[in-house]
Amino acid sequence: MTVGQLPKCSKNPKDSESIELQRVPASKSVAGGVFDPRGLLTSLPDAARKLSPRHQARNPVMFVVWVGSIITTVLAVARPSWFAWLTAAWLWFTVLFANLAESVAEGRGKAQADSLRKVKTDTVAHRIAASGGTEQVPGAELRVGDRVVVEAGQVIPGDGDVVEGIATVDESAITGESAPVVRESGGDRCAVTGGTTVLSDRIVVQITAAPGETFVDRMIALVEGAARQKTPNEIALNILLASLTIVFLFAVVAIGPMTAYVGRQPDPIRLIALLVCLIPTTIGALLSAIGIAGMDRLVQRNVLAMSGRAVEAAGDIDTLLMDKTGTITYGNRRATELIPAPGVRAEELARAARLSSLADGTPEGRSIVELCAAEFGLTVGADPGEQRGEFVAFTAQTRMSGMDLDGREIRKGAADSVLAWVGQSADRASAEVSGAVQAVAQDGGTPLVVAERGPAGVRLLGTIRLSDVVKPGMAERFAQLRAMGIKTVMITGDNPLTARAIAAEAGVDDFMAEATPEDKLALIRKEQEGGRLVAMTGDGTNDAPALAQADVGVAMNTGTSAAKEAGNMVDLDSDPTKLIEVVEIGKQLLITRGALTTFSLANDLAKYFAILPALFSGVYPALGRLNIMGLHSPNSAIISAVIFNALIIVVLIPLALKGVRYRPASASRLLGRNLLVYGLGGVIAPFLGIWLIDLVVRFIPGIG
Repeated sequence: MTVGQLPKCSKNPKDSESIELQRVPASKSVAGGVFDPRGLLTSLPDAARKLSPRHQARNPVMFVVWVGSIITTVLAVARPSWFAWLTAAWLWFTVLFANLAESVAEGRGKAQADSLRKVKTDTVAHRIAASGGTEQVPGAELRVGDRVVVEAGQVIPGDGDVVEGIATVDESAITGESAPVVRESGGDRCAVTGGTTVLSDRIVVQITAAPGETFVDRMIALVEGAARQKTPNEIALNILLASLTIVFLFAVVAIGPMTAYVGRQPDPIRLIALLVCLIPTTIGALLSAIGIAGMDRLVQRNVLAMSGRAVEAAGDIDTLLMDKTGTITYGNRRATELIPAPGVRAEELARAARLSSLADGTPEGRSIVELCAAEFGLTVGADPGEQRGEFVAFTAQTRMSGMDLDGREIRKGAADSVLAWVGQSADRASAEVSGAVQAVAQDGGTPLVVAERGPAGVRLLGTIRLSDVVKPGMAERFAQLRAMGIKTVMITGDNPLTARAIAAEAGVDDFMAEATPEDKLALIRKEQEGGRLVAMTGDGTNDAPALAQADVGVAMNTGTSAAKEAGNMVDLDSDPTKLIEVVEIGKQLLITRGALTTFSLANDLAKYFAILPALFSGVYPALGRLNIMGLHSPNSAIISAVIFNALIIVVLIPLALKGVRYRPASASRLLGRNLLVYGLGGVIAPFLGIWLIDLVVRFIPGIG
């Protein structure tokens, strides 16, 4: 393993006319707009159903309001008056609006779930039997390990990995992207999702998920909210809100005896109104909606979060580890050049490179065959007897592959392995080939060396250049991460020279070369031991342990099933730079929760000036000076405060669903801005709102 440090890099990545970074705009989401009146109306029945005591008991703040609404209603029936009935009605509206916020957020998830259910269709699978033939079985009968044949025009019956063949697949039902994608065996782009359609060719898929546990099933459960668990911060805030509610409850209960002591009969309806206005009802009503909306915003960007905790952790990550192949680069390294050794003709090198790759099913091996066909006209049958050759598979020990044909042993592989294989018999050629290998690596390519043993002895034939293509816009997006205070580290199994060139082109801060899965785990644990949160993106089976260890593990949808199982997020677009949006959404979730909590607590100041003079001005006339808003009467002041307390929830629903806008900045600047906007705004808004409402309610009989 080699770790390198790079200077800050702003170099633009290499342009590619043939490859574009596909991105799905949020407008493609079935969730529709962030907020609309129709969404409120359609969510009202569900909000009314949530008035049950079982549901209300889950939220301590709103449970107190719910109990207060019942008591006020009973008192209004026993001693009817306009004031009592209006107070009871608006207390019920407060509970209903709190339910409405949650219902609107859940309704967006249900719309997405309904769209996903259309993907789940009963399909007939062509399962490969033990005899080698195929049998038709319902897709629901497939089990993990079964192999099925899927041809052009057929729907893939279940989640799995392509183990044979290559095909274009329509995944628009899952990702919303109309452009077909390529799925093939022998690489990290082998995973397929049940419900997608094969458009061309024929593939054999090995099933990796049982019916009911597929990717689509998990998506449906998550977007509906059935699998959403409260995050640690959300639980902590709930405890804080419950504690504040208990404190205010004891304070208001104590007012009754104090009022009786001075010779006045306490009005329970007024005390209940005071309690409801003082406890943090605004954030208590919107807290659940904020969490649901945060996960929904991820789904709109085609990222599936397995837990709300992962979304929250994304807002606090300090280090981002990114696998190079398939993440920073497009993944499939392609042969782009053949460099003959001294005394070797280019066509001779091409023939040997082709023979060594004929049975190589990896994308790199296929690209070598394609290059030889395109530049040298070497097609099927170009070499007599090639069908009789015995293929030598690549192994981690030899790091070579090739073919044995008519007494010749042809090998291609890593430079050090091939040079060791030829031994001391090609010293002069070794120096020349080593120079070519170093030049390819310094340019950011991956060198493979070709050699042969035969009757004429051992010869080095030359070098194959494999090139990675860095995805467009990577340097700019890494610069954004740097502005957020996030350190980026590229991890690759390539040699240090290749890794340095790719890392400089992509614009990452650090890189780790010749990394093994154990090295990745060690680096993540080292960062975590320092108190830093780590995010990891990857797509290969060898990335799975690191994805599982990281605080935020984002697996590419094009990757293997093992990677998707290990991560706690899946990017359906397979765009590693999407993690920037994930970080922004995580930060936005935390900022929104903090901003609305600040606003809710700041609201109480105006309510003190509205309700306390109304309650005690008759006993302590000096308290009348606190009526700085000039409210018309004690009853109108109390009703105005209760109405404002209910309406502000509806006003803030769009903000809870959309989230407070996040701009990359330091924590102190973000805190200062939010205190100014939501702290000061939370103080001013209720003064203005309660005063305007009082101008209207004062004309209601029995109120003024």
